[in-house]
Amino acid sequence: MKHHSFLRLALVLGLLSAIGPFAIDMYLPSLTVIQQALRADEATVKLSLTVFFLSFAVSQVLYGPASDMFGRKPPLYAGIALFVAGSAGCALAPDIGTLLAFRFVQGLGGGAPNVITRAVVRDLHTGHEAARLMSLLMLVFSVSPILAPLAGSFIVEAGGWHAVFWTVAGIGLAGLGLTAFALEETRPPEERHGSGLGSTLRAFRLLLRDPHFMGMTGVASLGVAAFFIYLSSSSFVLINQYGLTPRQYGLAFAVNAASFIGVSQLTGRLTRRYGLPRVVSVSVAAFALAMVAGAVLHAAGADGLATMIVVLMIGFGFLGLVVPTTSVMALDHHGEIAGAASALMGTIQMVSGAVVIALLGLVTHGGAQPMLTGVAVVAVLTWALAWVSLRGAKAAQA
Repeated sequence: MKHHSFLRLALVLGLLSAIGPFAIDMYLPSLTVIQQALRADEATVKLSLTVFFLSFAVSQVLYGPASDMFGRKPPLYAGIALFVAGSAGCALAPDIGTLLAFRFVQGLGGGAPNVITRAVVRDLHTGHEAARLMSLLMLVFSVSPILAPLAGSFIVEAGGWHAVFWTVAGIGLAGLGLTAFALEETRPPEERHGSGLGSTLRAFRLLLRDPHFMGMTGVASLGVAAFFIYLSSSSFVLINQYGLTPRQYGLAFAVNAASFIGVSQLTGRLTRRYGLPRVVSVSVAAFALAMVAGAVLHAAGADGLATMIVVLMIGFGFLGLVVPTTSVMALDHHGEIAGAASALMGTIQMVSGAVVIALLGLVTHGGAQPMLTGVAVVAVLTWALAWVSLRGAKAAQA
């Protein structure tokens, strides 16, 4: 593939994959405003994130196999249209219950771009080329976690929290246009023969019995779950505990997101030189070490905002190497069922994040220390699973 075509594909896929996350990241600065406007408690407002994650996860089990059966583009149209409808419903919600219901609808639609873009990557590339494309896709995807919270803070100040959802609905409409005019079909009709409910169930059974796929998917899922802990708690911690304005919060969130995305751009170069397994083993260990150091430092009294942001920036930077490499390794041997594999991977990731957020909400009452401790515990579990999985893969090859 020519260089300009490679970059163009990364741009298109990155923008599409950012549609669902925009509904999370742009929404974050408005959480405290929504809490006051709808007279809800913090736990219920956080539930709006959990509901979105769960429906986002469940939807991928449908969209991935559907994209194997009908091609990549038709399920994209259906999912993004549902996302737009859910976003409009959220904007019009008069109470927290209605908001939760339409966040569920929004998540059902938002899962389509997330799962199908990964399948498109696997349709076209494997190995370090797939890792390179995935890292470029993440660079474009970074528009969401870097700019969306900051943009959301301006929108909340100018038009209120309702305006955030109208903006997200507009982004969904732009995604429909991008799918129609800028994305080519990568699953031709001749490759769809034999795809159906039976083949999908067989594919899921195969994947669930594959220790390499499940191990790498588990590593990526735990890493994403660690970031979700920060995502769900950071606005309450930074705004309520440290006194930041929504705009300042958007800037602080952007710093950590920029670290995650910036370091991920080294993926292609590092994997080409050292190989995928070595990059995973080193980066996941450094991720766990940084997050444990952050929790310990805060508990020891080094609880300043700058210290916390710097430590998280370092840890999430290493996580930026873990997620794309493990995703590529999980999909590498399953090109013929890339849609189903991407769907199962995405579902496991989002369910893991939702479960971790829910559990943390049950055992903590907010604050920086519980957030940092939760991130550290999940980071250590990420490292442990990576160590076991990579050791098992090496033994199987011997």
